[in-house]
Amino acid sequence: MRTRDDIAASARHSLASAPPAGSALIGFDGFVDSIVRLVASRSGMGPHEYSPIRTIPEFAARCHNAAGRSTNIERVSIEDRFGGNGPLLAAGLAALGVPVTYIGAVGHRTVEPIFQPFASRCQRVFPIAPSSNTLCLEFDDGKIMINDTANVQQVTWERLTSIIPTKDLAAIVQQCSLLGVVNWSLLGGVPGLLEGLRTHVLAGLTGDRRLFVDISDPAKRTDADIASMLSLLTSLNTSPGLRVTLGLNLSEAERLARVLSLPQPHAGSPADAALSLAVALRAASRLDTVVVHPREGAAASAAAGHAHWFDGPLTGSPRLSTGAGDHFNAGFAFAQTRGLPLDECLAVGCAVSGAYVRDAASPDQRRLASFLENLPPPSDFA
Repeated sequence: MRTRDDIAASARHSLASAPPAGSALIGFDGFVDSIVRLVASRSGMGPHEYSPIRTIPEFAARCHNAAGRSTNIERVSIEDRFGGNGPLLAAGLAALGVPVTYIGAVGHRTVEPIFQPFASRCQRVFPIAPSSNTLCLEFDDGKIMINDTANVQQVTWERLTSIIPTKDLAAIVQQCSLLGVVNWSLLGGVPGLLEGLRTHVLAGLTGDRRLFVDISDPAKRTDADIASMLSLLTSLNTSPGLRVTLGLNLSEAERLARVLSLPQPHAGSPADAALSLAVALRAASRLDTVVVHPREGAAASAAAGHAHWFDGPLTGSPRLSTGAGDHFNAGFAFAQTRGLPLDECLAVGCAVSGAYVRDAASPDQRRLASFLENLPPPSDFA
């Protein structure tokens, strides 16, 4: 079995010799992310004279102690950024040199100003609805994202094809080696979009391509909704020339396992839990690939019978955690479409995410190669 460093080194060499990245079509959401930290205490009233609430349990305790009373929690605005699973995935791919077409809620007919830097990285952008907003509460151990989804519900198959005729959409997809459809949990139109693509676009195409799907946190969706979504993905995976990859974080994987009546992992490490869930979910869903990425790394299981875990470079002091999962997805899909082995796809996904949270910026191929060559340890926590 290859060591972690061996896999990272092999991934770096594989990317250097692989053919150029094929085109990608990504959609369909769009959010403005308002990044904030919450104040635990202040040494003064200046903009930087505070200590933040560092962990989610600390924040939860503050909320719990306010029950039956009241409390005031100050927020400090760090910045507003373009966001949404789709734009962040697309931005990660574009930074790696993938020619990206983006379709989504990044403006009504015209790209909104905050999405202009993102749009400049893409080959083409089709704005089909105004963006929604997410309040992103950043902590050292994760994030809490509070979404307003009214605008993104305008994104439907009917709206898409009223702006981009089906024949033009088919011409775009024909040139792509990767399709990315994300944020199912927040966009009610995603099932219709997937069904429309299957029925009216994919059926008439030639060649092979991958579909990467990230459902986002499904906590609010019913078991019946989730089961229907999985059935649709299984059906898509049987479409000629299409292989489906499903990306999940650990809590999402646990929820899907419950819906499918699969055994939950026994108490153990995140690595053991993620690997067992990836294997079980892939077998039950009959998809080509299932990826499960907790904060500590990532696991994947593929139809060919391979399953791997890769220890990610977890940092205790991220500059930005919002978008880390989307950048993992970008790295994994980038490596997968370039033909890398499954363990190297995991290494690339973890490296793209690891560089992103440390830099607060999407890495390009040079930064990715450097990160893989000098891969940080599995954890830099004190």
